[in-house]
Amino acid sequence: MSSEAKTLAKGIQHVGFLEKIKPYAELIAAGLSGVFILMGWLLDKYDHGAESIIAYLLAFIIGGFAKAKEGIEETYENKELNVEMLMIFAAIGSAIIGYWTEGAILIFIFAVSGALETYAMNKSHKEISSLMELQPEEALLISSGDEKRVPVADLRVKDLILIKPGERIPADGTIIKGSTNIDEAAITGESMPVSKGIQEEVFTGTVNMTGSITVEVTKESSDTLFHKIIELVQSAQSEKSPSQLFIERFEGSYVKVVLVVVALMFFLPHFLLGWNWHESFYRAMILLVVASPCALVASIMPATLSAISNGARHGILVKGGVHLENLSHLEAIAFDKTGTLTKGKPAVTEVAVLESLDQNDLLWKAASIESHSNHPLAQAIVNYAKKTMGKELFHPDSIEDVPGWGVKAVINGEEWKIGKAAFIGEEKTAEFANNKAKDLEGQGNTMVFIEINGLLSGMIALKDIVREETKLAIDHLKQEGIHTIMLTGDSEKTAQAIAAESHVDEYFAECLPQDKVDQLKKLKSKHKTVAMVGDGINDAPALAIANVGIAMGEGTDVALETADIVLMKNDLPRISEAIRLSRRMNKIIKQNIVFSILVIMTLISSNFFQILNLPFGVIGHEGSTILVILNSLRLLK
Repeated sequence: MSSEAKTLAKGIQHVGFLEKIKPYAELIAAGLSGVFILMGWLLDKYDHGAESIIAYLLAFIIGGFAKAKEGIEETYENKELNVEMLMIFAAIGSAIIGYWTEGAILIFIFAVSGALETYAMNKSHKEISSLMELQPEEALLISSGDEKRVPVADLRVKDLILIKPGERIPADGTIIKGSTNIDEAAITGESMPVSKGIQEEVFTGTVNMTGSITVEVTKESSDTLFHKIIELVQSAQSEKSPSQLFIERFEGSYVKVVLVVVALMFFLPHFLLGWNWHESFYRAMILLVVASPCALVASIMPATLSAISNGARHGILVKGGVHLENLSHLEAIAFDKTGTLTKGKPAVTEVAVLESLDQNDLLWKAASIESHSNHPLAQAIVNYAKKTMGKELFHPDSIEDVPGWGVKAVINGEEWKIGKAAFIGEEKTAEFANNKAKDLEGQGNTMVFIEINGLLSGMIALKDIVREETKLAIDHLKQEGIHTIMLTGDSEKTAQAIAAESHVDEYFAECLPQDKVDQLKKLKSKHKTVAMVGDGINDAPALAIANVGIAMGEGTDVALETADIVLMKNDLPRISEAIRLSRRMNKIIKQNIVFSILVIMTLISSNFFQILNLPFGVIGHEGSTILVILNSLRLLK
């Protein structure tokens, strides 16, 4: 290897090493500062005064550089003094009156607390880093029958890509060949793999577990759900809650007051209390240290970021601290029915036929006819027949769609009619099977009737099934004292049945999107904070007007754009988890604020009564900041 190549290789290794230690730079600086403090103390002990001061100066510069730079830059940009500047003044003041050790210890502990705060921030951003690492860099593109590796950024909509077992999916798309199980934990938080087949969606960053699949790309890399999640969490971490904004505004005014009081303490105790000049200056320096609101300023942001990161890790995406803060104050939650409380797809609940007919045979023929329709009820009947019988469907001799009513068909010379009651004849359908249709409709079912050669031969009841977890989730919310409401466009009968089955406190039927908005306005006038839970598409107006809009995402990027909080998996119990996380966050923030104020008041009082020395003032003040940050980090678990 040439000397130039060796030099280049060493340079690359050096850059790599610097990148690795960069996250720990503040902690390393604090450690070096501590080493120089120890050297300064030892040199002073053995009467090496000049060398001791040099060691302390190095401790000041190395330990305080990061915070001093941050304080000066923020003061210049905001034209407002901050706690960093107070610490700089206090350390310099301590050195001026000969307390080099105490000033250096102040810088050291301040550097440690700063490094710890940076660690808290980095920890909260770790979810973004780990997500970004899940994005594959290359994809296997199928072009003209050939396969070639290309950068993911080069993929375009309609491209075909091959994804083998064990590989991460590089782009959002639709499976056009093959079937597999996919681990979607990175997107939805769901630990169990999901079965996927032809025409089903797959998402970037998820893992293909079992079979090879060919996927047609449906989105550019910048528009994928994966990319939107990263953007959402990044924006959430930069957005500040009302509490944080208040503390930041308070900080500027508070720092000015502290500096005025410190200036007065230089002189007033000397003239009013008879303190000597040295004591007055010493006490003023201690006041400058202990009155600084470092712990108070660190009470909120680390806690908020930790909570947002915790939620993101469990499939609860929050668009900012303000929404997470509001969640703990909820008094009422309104739910859309379809796709939220229910599965959003009709399912067959009961089949009834004339005693003289074979139920399986009638269902098989009816499903064969319905297989030619795209109506959701028709598809539900087809799916039910396939699952029940596992038998291949056939093509009728002729088929005619009657829009809005049903379908006509001919099978082996028999004339079939399948559709709603009015299509068959309401008098006949009302009397069928001892008026059973009326009872089923009262339970929220939709009825489909089957007529053969003019004779009403059978009926199929279908219903949008309430999710298994719905009752449990609603009961948990009610235990928390939250009033639950269902808003639906369905008829009064269906709404009443679903409301009873899902355990909600109240319901409103036959709601158009504007009606849902009106109901939200009424709820907000009765309750302080109201949330709306929907699918993020037709419920967008109601989601927007609620204090907190919660979208049942399950991978829809529309939901990411409309709601304040997105549950990446359609899992209602996650709402209770999010509320508990919010309440826990607010509880920890209150603990931090009360603790920091009490510590500041205690230290100021002790200083005024000449009980407190500078070293203990430094330890008490900076120690409280470290404890507050550590308390906030509990939210990561």
